[in-house]
Amino acid sequence: MGLLTGAASAEIEAPIEQVWALVEDVAVAPEWQGGLKALRPVERDAEGRATLCESETDAKVTTIKTQVRFAYEAPTRLTWKQVKGDLKALDGRWELEDLGDGRTRATYGLELDTGRMLGMLIRGPVESLIRDMLVNSRPGELKKRIEQG
Repeated sequence: MGLLTGAASAEIEAPIEQVWALVEDVAVAPEWQGGLKALRPVERDAEGRATLCESETDAKVTTIKTQVRFAYEAPTRLTWKQVKGDLKALDGRWELEDLGDGRTRATYGLELDTGRMLGMLIRGPVESLIRDMLVNSRPGELKKRIEQG
């Protein structure tokens, strides 16, 4: 596998402030993001938002453990970057766009490099499953959580 990149979007029937409230509460992400087993805050900023977290993600053939640092640009952008962990590199983002009339476009983007050893485990059909779980499904999961509660 090695390098996995991608982005996916969904239009959500909710105002940007409501969508942002869920996106910025990264500690609850395992409740609605498939495959994300745990996200434990290690550090928080002055506003109480998690800035450094330990995460565990089910990658089908193994559990990937990382420590990620978050940056907040309310209410339109959340980014994260691995500072240490099982992956060679990890960068992700949520970008929110106010579409008016109480609607929001949410775009999820991810760039990860599994490195050589983990890349040997994650190949072929498993790679496709992981891309669907870690990239393609995220906006739909957000939409479902917001619209259905």
